[in-house]
Amino acid sequence: MISSMTGYGEASREADGMVFTVEIRSVNNRYFKSHLRLPDLAAFLEGELEKLLRDQIARGTVGYSLHMKNLSGPALFDIDEGAIQAYLRRLEGLGKSSVIPCQVDLAGLLSLPGVVQPIEPQDEWVERLRKTVVELTNEALTELKQRRLDEGRTLAADLIENCQTIRRHLGEIRQRKDAVISEYHEKLQKRANELLSGGPLRLDEELLAREVAVFADRCDISEELTRLESHIVQFETQCTSDGSAGRRMDFISQEMLREANTIGSKASDTTIGRAVIEIKCAIERIKEQVQNVE
Repeated sequence: MISSMTGYGEASREADGMVFTVEIRSVNNRYFKSHLRLPDLAAFLEGELEKLLRDQIARGTVGYSLHMKNLSGPALFDIDEGAIQAYLRRLEGLGKSSVIPCQVDLAGLLSLPGVVQPIEPQDEWVERLRKTVVELTNEALTELKQRRLDEGRTLAADLIENCQTIRRHLGEIRQRKDAVISEYHEKLQKRANELLSGGPLRLDEELLAREVAVFADRCDISEELTRLESHIVQFETQCTSDGSAGRRMDFISQEMLREANTIGSKASDTTIGRAVIEIKCAIERIKEQVQNVE
């Protein structure tokens, strides 16, 4: 079954005195595009996580966020006391050369560049971090893909309904297309008889038949109807296929619209013209919905 490109997945876990939370959001895009937000301690996982996302998501803009909250585990940062001493000496010198009172705020010192530094974790802790984040990412991806699949079912039902609308109007056109030629023949014959009724000239039946044959060949839409029906069958097959089908469905819908335009331009009949308008409206709805399919 097709999948939507819109979805959300989340997974959380407490490990090593920390709470890890992974959030993944995806929206429409013609191609795959990812945006990852990682804490400094997990920045080394960016390449591995992006590959993991790319392997499981074919199309869409994917936003990935990893949050790490320290509960009772080891501190994730260290304070550079040497940097603090250097700042204090500089501030002391400024205070002596200035008449303005100078008070040192500890919180302000901690916000200065180079004072607070991330710790260098041990290899064993780094491996546990990597394993936890990858597992949570897979859990969030499973939820994301399930939500995309659920929405894909709704999309597929709507797309198939529009295909049925097109097929219904194609049936109306098939019933009407032969009558168009007969009506043209009668109309042409009637008009010719009216023009010749006041004179000695006679209507050439062979010439009339040739003119009707030319008209019938010019407005023959049998091939277009057959191709459009074939496109509908292909499209419905894609609606129930697994994997990424959005690009193929987009191409098929363009071909459907091309055939509908040809039918409308060749068929010289208002009834067929109205049916073609309904078909084109259904195809436009299909093209709009296909933009949401992975």
